[in-house]
Amino acid sequence: MQLPRLLLIRQNFPDRRIADIPAAVRKELAGSGFADKLQPGSRVAIGVGSRGISKIDVIARGVVDYWKERGMRPFLFPAMGSHGAATAEGQAAVLAHYGITEATMGCPLVSQLEVVSLGHTPEGIEAFMDRAAYESDGVMLVGRVKWHTDFEGKMESGLFKMLAIGIGKFAGAQRYHAYARRIGLEGMVRSVGRQALKSGKILGGLAILEDAWHNTAKLEAVPVDAMERREEENLALVKSWMARLPANLDILIMDEIGKNISGAGFDTKIVNRCVNGEYNPWPGVPRCERVFIRDMNALSYGNAVGIGMADVMHDRLLARIDWEATRVNVLTSTTPANARVPLHFPTDRECLERMAPTVGKLDLGEVTYGWIRNTLELGRLAVSEQLRGEIEHNPLLEIEDVVDFEFDGKGDLVSPFAPVGEAAAAH
Repeated sequence: MQLPRLLLIRQNFPDRRIADIPAAVRKELAGSGFADKLQPGSRVAIGVGSRGISKIDVIARGVVDYWKERGMRPFLFPAMGSHGAATAEGQAAVLAHYGITEATMGCPLVSQLEVVSLGHTPEGIEAFMDRAAYESDGVMLVGRVKWHTDFEGKMESGLFKMLAIGIGKFAGAQRYHAYARRIGLEGMVRSVGRQALKSGKILGGLAILEDAWHNTAKLEAVPVDAMERREEENLALVKSWMARLPANLDILIMDEIGKNISGAGFDTKIVNRCVNGEYNPWPGVPRCERVFIRDMNALSYGNAVGIGMADVMHDRLLARIDWEATRVNVLTSTTPANARVPLHFPTDRECLERMAPTVGKLDLGEVTYGWIRNTLELGRLAVSEQLRGEIEHNPLLEIEDVVDFEFDGKGDLVSPFAPVGEAAAAH
């Protein structure tokens, strides 16, 4: 098999990180007026999601401290729809692995699945809220604003989506996705989010925006009356910071996927895939003709959502799949195609050998490759040496080294990349 040499590349994205996150949380919330709506001693429910948000434990602790300092009794609850295999224990475990526990947060963590109906939206959707949150004196949300992996719109993932699918728990998530098939995901999120705001229980939210390095780049206390508008404005801003692959590729190698990396297993708007199986559906994004997945991140807890968008995967990933967690996720989100099992082989070498002839090039020496650890960490990546011209003409790119594909004695690749988080910390 003919494999080119690889250019190890650093993408020099702007570094927008907030130097002192606890101080930024205090400053934002101090001017929010959220606590002015309640009497001292009130119980405040703080909803936290399940994605791999940088420093989420530090941010959540800052929110807890804000409410405590104002004489309130805060508690945390998982606002994550059907994640954690749609069980109370599973959702608490997800938060624990992000460092969010009663001990680290200094307040109770209430994880349960009962919901309260908030009535029906004008579109006929019955909205729900976590019962423990509803029975509190007020609810605050802490969530990241980001592009969604399933659709394109002015509002995608963020506080409004948490108002819908997050606080609606498994019961809400099941119904909401069914309506989304009719009116679109953005329409559903707006409809249910507005209904949740009408409940009068929402105090506001803390929006988290991350830069291309996966650093916390902006924190904003968002009041209820501005939440929908600010969600659109923050999404437009964070999209302008988005990391991208540097070129079109015949074969993209990903070391890992996972629910902690993206709700779809990997970021579809980086890899240019759709959860329903379409190839290269997003305009303005580099094309990937074939996708090879090597493994699954441990913090995905066996949830292998995302394999359905790959063309080939290693047998090691297949052996680690928790099919119950995966089925619950794709059925709740009405994306069963995202759990289809792609071709799989026992070694990385065989996966590459089988895929190379399928990209439409008679001379396999012309096949171009890209290699990333995962879609959260694009600061360092590798591409075929044939792409040197494109790389050298891009002022954001720096070639660090030229190396060969390296295999171990079993025919598996030796990755040149550090785990996500380590690379960002080194930067």
